[in-house]
Amino acid sequence: MIIIGGENLNLNNFYRILYDGEKIDLDKDALIKVQNNFDFLDNFSKNKVIYGINTCFGPMAQYKISEEDQKALQYNLIRSHAAGSGNIIPNIYIKALMIARLNTFMRGFSGVHQEAVILLRDFINKDIYPKIFEHGGVGASGDLVQLSHLALNLIGEGEIFYDGKHRPAKEVFELTGLKPLKVHLREGLALINGTSCMTGIGIINLIHAKNLLNWAVIASSFINEVVESYDDHFSKELNQVKLHEGQNLIAAEMRNIVQSSKLIKKRSDHLYNNNVNVGIIKDKVQEYYSLRCVPQVLGPVYETIQNVEKVLINEVNSVNDNPIIDSENIDVFHGGNFHGDYVSLEMDKLKIVTTKMSMLIERQLNYLYNNKLNEKFPPFANLGVLGLNLGMQAAQFTATSTTAENQTLSNPMYVHSIPNNGDNQDIVSMGTNAALITKKVVENTFEILSIQFISLLQITDYMNFKDKLSDLAKQLYTEMREIVPKFIEDAPIYPHIENIKQYLIKNKPNLI
Repeated sequence: MIIIGGENLNLNNFYRILYDGEKIDLDKDALIKVQNNFDFLDNFSKNKVIYGINTCFGPMAQYKISEEDQKALQYNLIRSHAAGSGNIIPNIYIKALMIARLNTFMRGFSGVHQEAVILLRDFINKDIYPKIFEHGGVGASGDLVQLSHLALNLIGEGEIFYDGKHRPAKEVFELTGLKPLKVHLREGLALINGTSCMTGIGIINLIHAKNLLNWAVIASSFINEVVESYDDHFSKELNQVKLHEGQNLIAAEMRNIVQSSKLIKKRSDHLYNNNVNVGIIKDKVQEYYSLRCVPQVLGPVYETIQNVEKVLINEVNSVNDNPIIDSENIDVFHGGNFHGDYVSLEMDKLKIVTTKMSMLIERQLNYLYNNKLNEKFPPFANLGVLGLNLGMQAAQFTATSTTAENQTLSNPMYVHSIPNNGDNQDIVSMGTNAALITKKVVENTFEILSIQFISLLQITDYMNFKDKLSDLAKQLYTEMREIVPKFIEDAPIYPHIENIKQYLIKNKPNLI
């Protein structure tokens, strides 16, 4: 069981809750702090002007609210801001969002009643998923619209996904025996005023991107095997003179993968010890860049992912609403911790490096398919009759078009600030948009990578290389061939792409 509110959460904690089904509970000392923080605010706010408690919101903050209207104001905020549209965010991303929101509240600086954190815990443990839409957040006063849909469901209104379908919230509370949240003081503003949507989505993007990087290293090693490349472009001697951690780690992993291969060549055996008197050398002296420069291309991807993880983990363990209720210093501090620039920028970075991975994979595919380049494989990994069968020709269209989509989607959201909210929000982060677009780029890249692995299987069969592959490549060949049969006659490829995609997502090689 993962305890929320004690030690800081890390990426492994999220993985265990999201993918292994581990349950959560609340740290007892932190829960006491949450309630003490609420009690402090309840007393401190009397006869003072505290934003969002006895004032209205945003550009209407100058309007003082009477004590008898304060709770109604919180409900009005939730209901009015449940204004999302577009696609529904998938459940696993919603669960990550709720974990992020709960963890922020358990810091004890948000002034919420402990009923709010207990109900969030129960939603997470019982797989209750608020209906939240992709469109709506500008990521400046936090993810106001998306988190309002969470808040709407917590107060027992709107629609909730539970036990296989969307149901009225009232029905879900009756089925589970839970009671809707009642606003005590500032639960409305606290629930919606933070970066938890963009951060939750970002956490899953990060998990998938790390997985993609490992698969890209494996696929790049696999293709170097089947083309029988030289070993010096991922050698320690070559890479260590370039002082980048990522490059050297990628090269080291490639060496580890191919060390048992019978296909990788040593340059000295083929080009140094023979007297080459021919005008044209039969063996390629150097491979194309998509094969030879893998450490240099994937190295910065690795280092970027490392920084994304640092920033997202900092964000998810931070207090990211406004105002901050500081019972230790007996004060309330107004500011902008809800602003999503940290997450927005990291999502753009993650999106860019994921797109670069897809570009590398697409170029490797092109090399495999173009017999004029590789000079050893049939066109389009076609194991049938050339001229009658078409092989993987159409799959390349899919890979190319999907890579092109990634390239277009990789324009940054971080610099797309549009003032709104009566110009109160005059510079915004667009962090949720950035996270959602990154989600699409990540999903696209799994599809492109799936096509590459299917093609590598086909080429392995054509060359009869199975027994010469490295141990890891041989294992993957065996496992993937159970999912995708060798095809000689033409047949629809789309089911195989999806099946390999799911294999790649569910299996997580631990390389780097």
